Amino acid sequence: MTDNHELSALGLPADALLRWYASGHRPLPWRETPTPYRVWLSEIMAQQTRIETMLAYYERFLARWPTVQDLAAASLEEVLSEWSGLGYYSRARNLHKAAQKVAALGAFPDTVEGLKQLPGVGDYTAAAIASIAFGRDAAVVDGNVERVLCRWHLVQEDPRDTPVKKRVRALADASLPAGRAGDYNQAMMELGATICTPRAARCGRCPIAEGCGARLQGMVEALPNKPRRGQSPEVRGVCGALQVGSRVLLARRPTEGLLGGLWELPGDDLEGQAPEDEGLRRAFADRLGLDVRPVMRLGQVRHIFTHRKLTLGVWAVTLAGEAAEIERRWYIDHGWYAPGQLDGIGLSTLARRSIEAAGLGAQAALFAADRG
Repeated sequence: MTDNHELSALGLPADALLRWYASGHRPLPWRETPTPYRVWLSEIMAQQTRIETMLAYYERFLARWPTVQDLAAASLEEVLSEWSGLGYYSRARNLHKAAQKVAALGAFPDTVEGLKQLPGVGDYTAAAIASIAFGRDAAVVDGNVERVLCRWHLVQEDPRDTPVKKRVRALADASLPAGRAGDYNQAMMELGATICTPRAARCGRCPIAEGCGARLQGMVEALPNKPRRGQSPEVRGVCGALQVGSRVLLARRPTEGLLGGLWELPGDDLEGQAPEDEGLRRAFADRLGLDVRPVMRLGQVRHIFTHRKLTLGVWAVTLAGEAAEIERRWYIDHGWYAPGQLDGIGLSTLARRSIEAAGLGAQAALFAADRG
């Protein structure tokens, strides 16, 4: 462990940070009214998502479900539909489960340990809610806070390694001002998001720059030290648009797992170098009990997940024989949808882009006119 920055033992200058935060932080809506429901909703939505991206979703959720009881009473399908496009859909499923648990309890738990019993709430989220909504003395460590701490304390080891992660957590706890945890945590997150950014950090505007070890050693851009750990594998997949009149067949994925509970053009991953048309026939047979004939490749969609990179071929298909009854052998639901109905169901960004590639999204009016 690097010990050449002696100020690390003293902790960050919390008073200077709090004065900076009070003088002009971003007016985010949950900061204006930090109720447990609003803080929880904002923290779940902000996980792995930029604030600028999630704000519109946050406002829509609050408008549709003003209280946690309202959200608990909604169906998972409704929640997934509103979440569509925000990504990491397990967050939406856990959000719904947590809302139902809170509604059953009658209120949000007001301690870190109690909040961690809610689905989708881990150490960071529990500390954020407990400190901001309930005034508990609990330090948060998200990506922004970790970056500030690693730079200020000159932590040169990889913060993903368990011993280093524990040290960063201890550094966060050491600087926490009793009774001011909510504002302090938000100040740390704000500093990391707006000043101590991953690239082009604005050290000249930082309220605690004077004691920053990384600035003193000229290592701001080098920290946190997170070497790349391998490349995500390349995966091929295929999906098919089966149309009857003006409607297209969509199927719903199992609730758990990748893109769980969301709708899509039926398809599957391809094995090895298997031809797309062959994989498409297998997918429809194995997952829906349908014998289809691939007609034409309409295009492809490239999508990057956190753990893999997918190239998805999009095809037009027809039934190979007589109309058959659909057997849901892997998918949990199916339906025939006209283009104007697509906004009412839960579709991932990948599904929306594949529907567009099939000519069923932006070209909805042409689709309806040509095939109606």
